[in-house]
Amino acid sequence: MDTTQRTEQQRSADRRRRELLEAADRVVLRDGPQASMNAIAAEAGITKPILYRHFGDKGGLYAALAQRHTDALLDSLRAALDAPAERRERVESTLDTYLAAIEARPQVYRFLMHPAEGGQGGDQGFDVGKHSAPLLRRMGEELARVVEERLDLGPGTQQLARVWGHGIVGMMHAAGDWWLGERPCSRAELVRSLADLLWGRLAAAGDRAGGPGF
Repeated sequence: MDTTQRTEQQRSADRRRRELLEAADRVVLRDGPQASMNAIAAEAGITKPILYRHFGDKGGLYAALAQRHTDALLDSLRAALDAPAERRERVESTLDTYLAAIEARPQVYRFLMHPAEGGQGGDQGFDVGKHSAPLLRRMGEELARVVEERLDLGPGTQQLARVWGHGIVGMMHAAGDWWLGERPCSRAELVRSLADLLWGRLAAAGDRAGGPGF
């Protein structure tokens, strides 16, 4: 098999994988954590064994969906952090971007973060800790890199940046999860309250010399 043929086969496989993920997305938007491999296979017009061939099992499909949605969310968060605005405005915009994302697609959020709620019969739900914790860790590390490259936190900046990154992500996740379930206040009110909580130390930190600024 020559290189051109292998490349075309890879493109075809990648295209088919995207199509299957889009079918899975449609089912998740409809069913949330109750989304099953049978329903996803039916939506894609294939049998479940063919779906397994592409993703291995439900965990493999979940991981692919999680990467797809986490990549999109991180792109949106980076855009908010890079916006030409005052620091407080960017902090609020970043918080709002996260909350707006989970509000716009609550079924997807619940599928990713509360998959153990789903599963019926032989199609069991996910181990929520096993699958959702790595997503939060990835977000925490991404935010830690942003903090480290943009803020001067004095001695131990690298370690402190990781503390801040994971701490802020944990706060956003916990507060957002509670808010999405109970809706005790408007999104704007929650954003302002969380920004107030963060603002003291963020306001005092100087920009890192030579960095893009925060």
